[in-house]
Amino acid sequence: MTDTATHRRETPISIVTPEPAADAARRRGLRIMRTVAVGLLVLAAVVYVATLGRDGFWGYVNAGAEASMVGAIADWFAVTALFRHPLGLPIPHTALVPKRKDELGRGLEEFVGENFLQEEIIRDRVAASTISLRIGEWLHDEAHARRVVDEASEVAAIALGKVRDEHVVDFVTQALVPRFREEPVAPLAGSLLTEVVDDGVHHGLVDLGVVELHRWLLDNPETFARVLSERAPWWTPPRLNEVVTAKLHTEALKWLEDIRDDPRHHAREAFDSMLEQLAKDLLHDEATQARAEAMKERLLDHPQVTSTVVSLWNALRRATLTSLRDPSGALRERAVVELLNLGATLRSDATLRERLDRMAADAAVFVVARYGAEVTTVITHTIERWDGREAAEKIELHVGRDLQFIRINGTVVGGFVGLLIHAVSQALGH
Repeated sequence: MTDTATHRRETPISIVTPEPAADAARRRGLRIMRTVAVGLLVLAAVVYVATLGRDGFWGYVNAGAEASMVGAIADWFAVTALFRHPLGLPIPHTALVPKRKDELGRGLEEFVGENFLQEEIIRDRVAASTISLRIGEWLHDEAHARRVVDEASEVAAIALGKVRDEHVVDFVTQALVPRFREEPVAPLAGSLLTEVVDDGVHHGLVDLGVVELHRWLLDNPETFARVLSERAPWWTPPRLNEVVTAKLHTEALKWLEDIRDDPRHHAREAFDSMLEQLAKDLLHDEATQARAEAMKERLLDHPQVTSTVVSLWNALRRATLTSLRDPSGALRERAVVELLNLGATLRSDATLRERLDRMAADAAVFVVARYGAEVTTVITHTIERWDGREAAEKIELHVGRDLQFIRINGTVVGGFVGLLIHAVSQALGH
């Protein structure tokens, strides 16, 4: 670290900020309590002077007033010595805060770490705060749920608007494509295909494909006939071509209807068997794995991959932005409904609340365990950079009002003690 950096770190900073309303109120309270404490000292002095040299009852009053002055002045000295030199005199062990602010900062850091940033305390506080129940109660109000959606939509729209095409291109070329090249695609595809076949997920896609193909053949017989005619031998009579084509069209429709209506059609079973074999080959057959890897490399090398991803991203972004910016759009309305449902669930499901609160406690403990030392160190570093005099004024502003009660109590208690001592002295003297 350079000398300049060291000097900049160690140079005290001056706490010069506009006084907030709370500090102004504290200053008024401190001034009032100082006036009360000084007023009691003046009152004791006046009583002492007025009763000086008198006997009897007034002798007791005089002794009490004298002791009140002693107590008031002693406690004034003690309170003042915390923050400055009394009467400006450099008396040892005075102005403790300006002189020892660094030690006080380190002590405060240790105190916070040892007494607040402990796992048991954090878990107790998180459990006592019932975070999930409060969230559920808050989200149960539709106005609150709508506010969350509105704010989240605005932030999401801004974030999406900041993403440019070059960012997507860089992400694809520098992150996705290299990662895909390193990752063997055959085991992943084989495992995924095995799960799909075992769960029958592909049956819905097969049904959709058969229905759509049947609809297309039914609506486009001319196109079907033209395609077959173009591939018929040149020497076959046109009439024969028409008859054969019509027959093939009818049989194709009937075949698709049979597949559509029969869940156990042999064509479906053959397709399932083909998928099962392909999944096994992708997992265990080296030749199939090599072909899959070669296909992956050809796909990744194709220049159209990046532009296709960018086009898909832009289409998705436009659709998402349109939905986010529409206050009555389906996306935002759906989000409001889901938040309301979440609020209702949190209110009624005690088990879910307990699990979420436990997760919140775990997260808080993790954050404190990892970053707690850095957080408490901020206390020391900040106090070390404060100017001593202004730090003392700042601390006195926060606690000085309560410290004036020490002076008041010293005046009152000192008077009673002085009265008691005088009474004992009189009793022993007789």
